[in-house]
Amino acid sequence: MTNTRNAKPEAPMKNHPLPAMALRATMRQIVNGRGSAVRNWGLWIAGALIMPLCAAAQNGTPGLKDAFQSDFAIGVAVNQNQFSERDPRGNPIINAQFNSISPENILKWESIHPRADGYAFEGPDQYVKFGEDRQMLLVGHTLVWHSQTPRWVFQGANGRELQGTNAADRDLLLQRMRDHIQTVVGRYKGRIKIWDVVNEALNEDGTLRQSPWMRIIGEDYIAKAFQYAHEADPDAVLRYNDYSLENEPKRNGAIALIKKLQAQGAPVTSIGLQGHCNLSFPTVAQEDATIAAFASLNLQLMITELDIDCSQGGQRTTSADVAAQAQRGANSAAGTLSDALQQQLAKRYSDLFGVFLKYKKNIKLVTFWGVTDADSWRRNGNPLLFDRTGRPKPAFDAVMKAAGQ
Repeated sequence: MTNTRNAKPEAPMKNHPLPAMALRATMRQIVNGRGSAVRNWGLWIAGALIMPLCAAAQNGTPGLKDAFQSDFAIGVAVNQNQFSERDPRGNPIINAQFNSISPENILKWESIHPRADGYAFEGPDQYVKFGEDRQMLLVGHTLVWHSQTPRWVFQGANGRELQGTNAADRDLLLQRMRDHIQTVVGRYKGRIKIWDVVNEALNEDGTLRQSPWMRIIGEDYIAKAFQYAHEADPDAVLRYNDYSLENEPKRNGAIALIKKLQAQGAPVTSIGLQGHCNLSFPTVAQEDATIAAFASLNLQLMITELDIDCSQGGQRTTSADVAAQAQRGANSAAGTLSDALQQQLAKRYSDLFGVFLKYKKNIKLVTFWGVTDADSWRRNGNPLLFDRTGRPKPAFDAVMKAAGQ
């Protein structure tokens, strides 16, 4: 990438009317007639993929969103400093490079609904406004997860833990889930286009994780979550999102889960492959086999949290479990990448994007999990395309080159 620290935000869409014929042509490539969620998102994405032509002409320097304009949208996870426009390093990169954003934390339950008696909407409202001001595709992350959910959600009166053997406790937790999902999704109906409805419900062996949701409600909590989200916004794209799906046992478990949800009529319309990688996992063959397997389900595919851990500790595991990652981070020191590691990282990104492009008819969005290495939850592994100062790394050039092949 060229240096984007001085790049200007894109001009509003109203200054760049979209050619009707180009819009219809792009929509025909994307819209497959699988319900209103897909059709309405197709309307947005058609515009988003064409708009960068104008931005590139204005700035004179094409970015990631320009390079992949005919393939898929390019997104990034943003933190609160960034969507409140208080990051002089990251904000110009966001403006120049991406046409979609995901919130790193602000829409997780503990942030938006920290207490039983109230919501905290100020930050989420800022996030939505930030994306809308830039005509970006907005993602909501995440509604139901075992992590970053306050303890009160799983407690009854006087702090008593809810029990799966108690029908009243099950009903109480279902009601809390429904109220939370429909309040949050309903507030941003028609504005946040994609939701991670259920996040990381599977173990590494493909069995269902014994989370509090599973223990108290039972397996049907997943279908219920999708039902409640669809009721709140029938036009939203609803994702199941998970990591390490390139591991065959977990992939098989996820495919079985999605097929079961489909048979039940649950409104799941997309699969999120997180893409937390290291320098050897997944292999190109594993990535290819994984995307091919999920493509057979006839759902939209999205790469949702892409990064590549270059740290020594990061090569010893294929898991992106948040608790395990926190422990590895506490036991490792941050450093700069050697020239050899920079080239290795660049090749890894190039290889992965080669697979993504092979399946561009199935993949609708590729999102990096962080703007620069300094912002990353795996910052000790220097996993992104921009270094800690915001300068593009050789990996950026490799991704841009892959777009032209």
